[in-house]
Amino acid sequence: MYASILPKNQNENLGVCVLLKPKVTIGICVRNGASTISEAIESIIAQDYPHELMEVIFVDDGSEDETLSVINSYVQKMDMKVKVFHHEWKGLGASRNVVVNNAEGKYIIWVDGDMILPPNHVRVQVEFMEQNSKVGVAKAKYGIMAGGSMVEVLENAPFVILDSINGSLDSKLPGTGGAIYRVEAIRQAGGFDEKLKGTGEDQDAAFRIKNLGWLIKRSPAIFYERRSRTWRMIWKKWIWYGFGDYDLYCKNRSIFSLFKMNPLAGFVNGLLQVAPAYKLIRKKFVFLLPFHMSLEMTAWCLGFIKKQINR
Repeated sequence: MYASILPKNQNENLGVCVLLKPKVTIGICVRNGASTISEAIESIIAQDYPHELMEVIFVDDGSEDETLSVINSYVQKMDMKVKVFHHEWKGLGASRNVVVNNAEGKYIIWVDGDMILPPNHVRVQVEFMEQNSKVGVAKAKYGIMAGGSMVEVLENAPFVILDSINGSLDSKLPGTGGAIYRVEAIRQAGGFDEKLKGTGEDQDAAFRIKNLGWLIKRSPAIFYERRSRTWRMIWKKWIWYGFGDYDLYCKNRSIFSLFKMNPLAGFVNGLLQVAPAYKLIRKKFVFLLPFHMSLEMTAWCLGFIKKQINR
């Protein structure tokens, strides 16, 4: 199913506004995100970047909850061009290609269904890309949301720490969440691999974009992400990550090292994160980070092994 809706100001003055081409496309690929996607959409509506230069493409990847209904309830409220796609579950690779193939903008900003953007996010991202013509992908920085639970803060802390020290993206390829892609670069790379249905489609795309000679950088933009609220949710999510990453590893073993993806490595990494996490967050529970990250890696390994067994 596909719907294309002209914003209200365009309906009122088609003779002028129809000539405006979006500079940036916001791509939202979501599945079963009814509980969080309202915040994501409202943060897009609140952007201070000119709305007539923005378009939003929603791709509902076979949601089994009310995600599509929530999206449709916002469409008429959005004073920017909106396209809505819906299909049976095909996976993230195929869903992202719907955005790539239909984007009218020069850039694509990827927004997950559990993300929240500060009002200047789109403007800062677009300005960064305009000033850096050789950059194919720019990753925004994770922010710390006020009022998060202990589990949410523990899950978010390593990402915030890495961004706070401006860690290099040369060895750690960025995901799509909070990233802006140059449309020319992702199309030149052939889009996303639709065989990567669960996870890893973003790292694979970034790897191919980089190999074409494009730069991958971190921009000064900030974004927030709703994290898992319970240990059970963490366990389930990281099993899914391991399950999906198996296909990525089989395709390209240079993207990540299995040596770093195990419970002991998670524990050691957590130990190294404790001091900067406490300095940044000032919460004593950050001393649980070694155990938290060991739990994540245990679940990841189980998912990875499960996929290997089920081949």
